[in-house]
Amino acid sequence: MMGPAHSLSGAAAWLGVGAAVAAADRPMPWPVLVVGALICAGAALAPDLDHKSATISRAFGPLSRGLCEVIDKLSYAVYKATKMQGDPRRSGGHRTLTHTWVWAVAVGAGTSALAMVGGRWAVLAILFVHMVLAVEGLLWRAARGSSSDILVWLLGATSAWILADILNKPGHGSDWLFSAPGQEYLWLGLPVVLGAVVHDIGDALTVSGCPILWPIPIGRKRWYPLGPPKVMRFKAGSWVELKVLMPVFLLLGGVGSLGALGVI
Repeated sequence: MMGPAHSLSGAAAWLGVGAAVAAADRPMPWPVLVVGALICAGAALAPDLDHKSATISRAFGPLSRGLCEVIDKLSYAVYKATKMQGDPRRSGGHRTLTHTWVWAVAVGAGTSALAMVGGRWAVLAILFVHMVLAVEGLLWRAARGSSSDILVWLLGATSAWILADILNKPGHGSDWLFSAPGQEYLWLGLPVVLGAVVHDIGDALTVSGCPILWPIPIGRKRWYPLGPPKVMRFKAGSWVELKVLMPVFLLLGGVGSLGALGVI
């Protein structure tokens, strides 16, 4: 799928989680719901770090473009080192390492560890990165073009600062779900994992499929492109994605938010 659909599906997924935990009598404070949805929307773009033309490659200028090149080469190296007889030859690393459950869990765990160890500045950095990605994904028409980059970064920095202050207030969710001393912001890794997994599921619906289960071998392949029957798949950016899936994600997000806030 394309960036806007990925981001929208990520936000909808976190709002759905909010509705589920509210139904289980563990409701999220509203700042956790908002911040988590934005982080998840941003994190749902991150697996495409292995593609130089992806939305995330443009998000931070030369820094993100350079990082994309490094991740592409790393992913390709891992693919070549671990592929089995049935895995096809490739010329790049797109839709390999960063599109697996292993990557999703590793990045989420790293995010949680950084937030716990690094304190406020680490939390601000995590929020800034994901706020910028959320803007790039959800408001992609307004965010396109080099002239808007500075404005997007300023919006991301301002949002990160404000949201960090809100979360830090008593009862606003810095210790949501993990309340032991020293575990503040441990939950920040959860929307990162969810965003990556939702991205992979979205890509699995497309023609090429997605090797979500790597390194678990399936048949003669370790990089098995998981997905539904081919007749049910679609091309990325097709009318199915734009006219069907994105409205569905928007509807599910709205229903999830109402459920999370106890309205329904």
